[in-house]
Amino acid sequence: MSLLVVGLSHRSAPVSVLERASLDAETRGKLLQDTLAAEPATEAAVLATCNRIELYADVDKFHAGVAELSTLLAQHSGVGLEELTPYLYVHYEDRAVHHLFSVACGLDSMVVGEGQILGQIKDALARGQELHTAGRLLNDLFQQALRVGKRAHSETGIDRAGQSLVTFGLQQLAAGADVTGWAEGKRALVIGAGSMSSLAAATLARAGVGEIVIANRTADRAERLVQILTEPGGTGVAARAVPMASVGDELTRADVVVSCTGATGLVLTGVAVEAAMDGRTAPLALLDLAMPRDIDAAAHRLEGVRLVDIESLAEASADAPMAADVDQVRGIVADEVAAFGAAQRAAHITPTVVALRTMAADVVTGEMARLEGRLPDLDDKQRAEITQTVRRVVDKLLHAPTVRVKQLAGEPGGAGYADALRTLFDLDPETVASVSRADVNDADPKNRGRV
Repeated sequence: MSLLVVGLSHRSAPVSVLERASLDAETRGKLLQDTLAAEPATEAAVLATCNRIELYADVDKFHAGVAELSTLLAQHSGVGLEELTPYLYVHYEDRAVHHLFSVACGLDSMVVGEGQILGQIKDALARGQELHTAGRLLNDLFQQALRVGKRAHSETGIDRAGQSLVTFGLQQLAAGADVTGWAEGKRALVIGAGSMSSLAAATLARAGVGEIVIANRTADRAERLVQILTEPGGTGVAARAVPMASVGDELTRADVVVSCTGATGLVLTGVAVEAAMDGRTAPLALLDLAMPRDIDAAAHRLEGVRLVDIESLAEASADAPMAADVDQVRGIVADEVAAFGAAQRAAHITPTVVALRTMAADVVTGEMARLEGRLPDLDDKQRAEITQTVRRVVDKLLHAPTVRVKQLAGEPGGAGYADALRTLFDLDPETVASVSRADVNDADPKNRGRV
């Protein structure tokens, strides 16, 4: 395993840099393809959220890999390499696994313990599978990260320490008041219909707002979100969808606005917010969860306007208390990292063991063919008995060393046992490589289910 991650997050970079370095879906796809085309990388995945951008790769050279991945991040983010480099962090092999597992559990989130990151990890894996940039290592890694994150949430009280970014943002808007009491009866405008906006709409509905208006560039997605909110057995909130062109009018009637789109420019300018405040006396609460930002930061200077964005959330979260359960989650992460590393090291020797057993089977076949040439009068029963006896002898001779070598390979520093086996038994490197290629093809989701 030569796993490398190069990235930046709210812990390493100011929000202003994260905002400039954010990647839209199309750019993430191009980054994946360019990473795979780079010489040191054979697999790649991108984890991009509102507060982190991370590029994962399986590389054959550490220093060349760091240089290449850093350069690619700079090129695709539009932030110069010289400016970006001080904010980048690098994790390699077990440390990279530890980092992703910690991220999956919410330990590295702006709001410790939040569970939204699991959906974002799932999306990153799906994109890598869709573009065929995620092979055996990254498929195993990201799927295990999802399992570790779910385990942390089910076995510990990390959920008590964490909450969604939406909930945390609404708490900041409420300025210490109970969110349910603060939101009750308010008119809410949600701009965007993606996963974060959908969570915001559902959270506002549960908090008791009187009406939710969904504005989105794609009308079908807005209508679908409205349908979910208003369906029987749902939240029971009054909801309707409007086109983006109506945002200005809706802004004049809204009490609280949550915006989270994939737009590259401002969705609400300072001028638009100022126009909406003209002549009104009711305050306006704005929650901007987009990266880059949707709402002009200048809006917070307007009288009667309260703006909470990713930058202010980052500042507020620095003082948030951590639950005692965090230590328990860290223990889970440490155990899972050790288990993942052992499994990967053991898997590394499997092709060699398979090649050894294949060679032994070929020897048995060859010797039986030679025996039949020397003893042509053997009947079928005698031939079968001799064949079975020879195979049992070979299996018994190979059983203990192959089981033991798998155990040893799973320990730290055990990678050299595969090389030792190949040397001792003079195994054909191409035979070993062909087994490895077959394993990779079996791991590729597009090949699953094929005969």
